[in-house]
Amino acid sequence: MIPLIGLLIGLILGLFLNIQIPAAYTSYVAVLILAALDSLVGGLLASLRKNFDIWLFVTGLLGNAVIAVALSALGDQLNIQLNLAAVFAFGVRIFNNFSAVRRLMLLRGRENSRLRRQLKQNARRTPVKDDVELNESDSKRQDDSTTAM
Repeated sequence: MIPLIGLLIGLILGLFLNIQIPAAYTSYVAVLILAALDSLVGGLLASLRKNFDIWLFVTGLLGNAVIAVALSALGDQLNIQLNLAAVFAFGVRIFNNFSAVRRLMLLRGRENSRLRRQLKQNARRTPVKDDVELNESDSKRQDDSTTAM
């Protein structure tokens, strides 16, 4: 939940603040955004699986960002587009994690609706005794106990 809130805050700030990024840094910013999205979707998946760890999330985000920027910088020095390796890797992971998130959410939604239907059916099957029936059965028990004496 925390990563999603951070993403929303970042998107809102990005839309309202007009920050110009120099053309020389656009490839770096692009791989940083992909690294952040990869970590965000991975964090969401871990949260749904109930094994989210903030330290793993932060170190993964920072590690991915450093590696992606280093690849982009090395590619710029060698005049090769090595940033495409990061784009490809992050793209594949984002789509794989997103499909796992979607699958988990659909399965949980189906399970929740199945449980709700089952509860409704069980509620219809078990008749609720009225107070009158309970009072009659109590009076029968009292009659039985007095005749037994």
